[in-house]
Amino acid sequence: MNDLVFMHGLNEEPYTTDKIIAKCSDNQLKVVKNLIRNHKKDFEDFGVLHFENAKPLKGSKGGRPVKTYHLNEQQATLLITYLDNTPQVNQFKKSLVREFYRMKKELTTRQINRAIEKPQRQTLMDAVKSWSNANQWSYRNMTQLLLKRATGLTANQIKRQRHIDNSLDGLTVKEQERYTQLENIAIGLVGLNKTWDEVKGVLLLA
Repeated sequence: MNDLVFMHGLNEEPYTTDKIIAKCSDNQLKVVKNLIRNHKKDFEDFGVLHFENAKPLKGSKGGRPVKTYHLNEQQATLLITYLDNTPQVNQFKKSLVREFYRMKKELTTRQINRAIEKPQRQTLMDAVKSWSNANQWSYRNMTQLLLKRATGLTANQIKRQRHIDNSLDGLTVKEQERYTQLENIAIGLVGLNKTWDEVKGVLLLA
């Protein structure tokens, strides 16, 4: 199973949703939502019960927003204990545990990588400041190019799609590694006083 657990940024814990739990445990969504509402205080013992409101689907009755609950690992585990212990639920429990473990491991790695990259980012900033070919947009353009090459997305697209304020906090481990590699190349090229077109040309081929 893929896409069971989600993560936004470096300071938010991984979560799953009531929709995922309903689908993968073969339960009706309204049953799962009722369990959450009826045991709301129990879920809040394990953290804030987050949710998001989405617009109702076209053609659906009523115009009320659809509430989707975001459940952390403990909240999700608690919810599953309220479901019937069917073979499908048991299999889903194991898959969910594995996915939460994987995402927590990725989050830790991303946090470490981000901390390691910050001094390198400062090096790039300093290099651009003393770069004779720089203008007022050089650092921003450099960052945009690095992000685009590492992720295929612009900074704004990363923020919007991954629900974060800082685009660099939304990179996956693989994207972080790619970004760091490209950033090192950029630092070297700026240090050699290459023109922006030369820097851009090399990064586009890297």
